[in-house]
Amino acid sequence: MTRSLPEPFLHERRAIRTLTLAGLIRLVTEIDDNGPISHRRGSLQGAFGDLTPGQLRHAIDVARDLGLVHADEQAPDRYRLTASGEALAEVYDTAARWARARHLPEASTDFVTRVQHTLQLHSGSPLASGSCLELSVPHQMVAEFLQAYPRILSHTDARSAQERTEAGRAA
Repeated sequence: MTRSLPEPFLHERRAIRTLTLAGLIRLVTEIDDNGPISHRRGSLQGAFGDLTPGQLRHAIDVARDLGLVHADEQAPDRYRLTASGEALAEVYDTAARWARARHLPEASTDFVTRVQHTLQLHSGSPLASGSCLELSVPHQMVAEFLQAYPRILSHTDARSAQERTEAGRAA
């Protein structure tokens, strides 16, 4: 008999999958570390030269949809973090520090990979590890972040339902 995962856990897993997009991690941490991105010609692509324009556009769209980044075409600072974006940047920093202290996933791994690994590690099934799930600092921060900003959960659930509907139409 197969037991399905609890609904709140599935919501959290979907949100973590979205929050671990490499472009999103880069966008949020770049703005957090270096301040808002201005309208200066080339400043956006210059900051993210290793991302394709499509990856960068997707990261910006996701960040705007989730309310992590405020974009204003008229303001001198084109993209800046919202309160939830600043909170997520702190989650990313904590996750990377936690992984670096444990040499995860490897001793010489970049920031984005550390964040992805840590958040995905802590989105494992609660049924697999029983009722004594050890909550690490990063997992607690993610849970607190998602509780403080429920828009992230509801948005990722809405996107997931939309993707299922669109997949059904294509079949």
